[in-house]
Amino acid sequence: MKNRVMIIGGVQAGKSTLMNALLGKERQANKTQALVYDEWIVDTPGEYIENPMYYRNIMATSLEVTHVIYLQDATSARSVFPPQFSLGIPKIQIGVITKMDSPLADVERAITLLKNVMTQGSIVKTSALQKEGIEFIAPLIQLATEQDIRQFVKDCNSPYLMYYPQQ
Repeated sequence: MKNRVMIIGGVQAGKSTLMNALLGKERQANKTQALVYDEWIVDTPGEYIENPMYYRNIMATSLEVTHVIYLQDATSARSVFPPQFSLGIPKIQIGVITKMDSPLADVERAITLLKNVMTQGSIVKTSALQKEGIEFIAPLIQLATEQDIRQFVKDCNSPYLMYYPQQ
């Protein structure tokens, strides 16, 4: 894959679990202590977004990628991202909601939280453990324009996939 994606999100939000699922690796996710480069994915520690002192690390790493996944845990009532955070990273935006299969999940709240972070882009509802919604992420990362992504979302017509803002 020629494109590369950086995954950012809070501590314990499911970034490493998502990365393992995307790469087809059956391994236990461990706490990410530093940037992890694996094939076409860059996994970041949750502290990078939860502590503004580390934002410069996110900005620097974004220079190495074509896409950024803004990951929102569906079981969390809060967002770790400042409003409109994506404006500071001029890369293709993908929102990913994790843990949608949890009894504590509130997917609609998670969508609302992502809309406060992203200016536009696809939003994918996932369960890495159940392998639901995951199949849409790699194809999205292969696309190079928002127009192509919008068309992909429309063509898929899946309950796991939406484009924000709707057109």
